[in-house]
Amino acid sequence: MPAPPADPKHQKLRRAIIDTCLRMNALGINQGTSGNVSARTPEGFLITPSGIPYEQTKPKQIVAMDLEGGYRGDWLPSSEWRMHLDIYKARPEAQAVVHTHSVHATALAALRIEVPAFHYMIGVTGGPSLRCSDYATFGTEALSKTMLKALENRTACLLANHGMICFGPGLEKALWLAGEIETLCQQYFIACQAGTPKILSDGEMARVLARFKTYGKQSDELEQGDAPAVEAPVRRDAAAGD
Repeated sequence: MPAPPADPKHQKLRRAIIDTCLRMNALGINQGTSGNVSARTPEGFLITPSGIPYEQTKPKQIVAMDLEGGYRGDWLPSSEWRMHLDIYKARPEAQAVVHTHSVHATALAALRIEVPAFHYMIGVTGGPSLRCSDYATFGTEALSKTMLKALENRTACLLANHGMICFGPGLEKALWLAGEIETLCQQYFIACQAGTPKILSDGEMARVLARFKTYGKQSDELEQGDAPAVEAPVRRDAAAGD
């Protein structure tokens, strides 16, 4: 049977999703096809197909879905499509979602641990801790519900006995966040082996979170009235002889 014609819509985004999956595995934060990646579109979202190795995935096999749970084409979406769908419906700021089974995040998820503010970078989750959801079977509505609860006022969470999930304003940021979550989980795991980590106070984390509103942004990315995350040094222009 001949292959169906390629969907002409969102070809660049389809390729970017595949590239994100390949980078996800190359970074060591996912294994095989256990994770999944999606990106929002005006019609709904695009998501990785079920069970196709990333290095073999073609842009036409990236599955288009709407926000009512329907899909188009001949390839089934990832078995975790519901989590992605429900994030896009509940969180309008989410433009891309990354779900992985990274080693240390999954290990802590198996222990059903909420990672506290042992390091200020836990603030990248949007709050003073990295929550872990309750357990529910993969691919179910129950999993989506408990995930959304753990994601309240957060951009990432652990999924009990499963892995982790996060979202961002685009594929690049979502993948970066997935990597940060795995690093934090690894650091916390190691710290707990060495002793009892000292946890930052609520007051300090409130200061950190206020700074994180502009963390990593260049001056041209700041909105009017935004203060930089840290005091900037004095700029020396080349025209001044420096």
